[in-house]
Amino acid sequence: MSLKLRDLIRQVRACKTAAEERAVIAKESAMIRTAIREEQEHYRHRNVAKLLFMHMLGYPTHFGQLECMKLVASPHFPEKRIGYLGMMLLLSEQQEVLMLATNSLKNDLNSSNKFIAGLALATIGNLATPDMSRDLAPEVDKHLSNSNPYLRKKACLAMARCLRKCPDMVEDFVERVVGLLNDRSHGVLITVVQLMTQVLVIDREYIL
Repeated sequence: MSLKLRDLIRQVRACKTAAEERAVIAKESAMIRTAIREEQEHYRHRNVAKLLFMHMLGYPTHFGQLECMKLVASPHFPEKRIGYLGMMLLLSEQQEVLMLATNSLKNDLNSSNKFIAGLALATIGNLATPDMSRDLAPEVDKHLSNSNPYLRKKACLAMARCLRKCPDMVEDFVERVVGLLNDRSHGVLITVVQLMTQVLVIDREYIL
């Protein structure tokens, strides 16, 4: 049975040489690979958390990318949280596997739980590809007028990413952006400035 995250951290900290550390990580990586191969769902979130720790130490963790996708598709928030964090750290926009998350992102953007919707918006703001941006921009747009400032500010950053990837969409959303400059939330205003800056980088005509 694989270790708990805290036990793995203790073992790594107890290592006196780099060789000892590599041996601990190699052994645990093998256990995680076995768990993935055997579809051990109960330990999936724990294994991804350990992969994030290994990633921070500089060890290869690419074999856990699909596990992140499976956690994102889970209906439970704790698993989604680890899954989205794993996506943002272990994947890049160049990897085709990222497209598998589009439907999960769309579903979570429509979630009644603001924290789940916030996770989806944060992921879009970090990882959205041009194709994902086109597919998800309408859902992100809905949150620009959300009554909750927590979601509005995350939506601004997500939309900035979408427009950076698909500059031709700027005309569809520029009026909404201008309206947000009157927002009463300082947190939202800070992110709106970043979004407006992105709009102006795309087309300086909007300065007028």
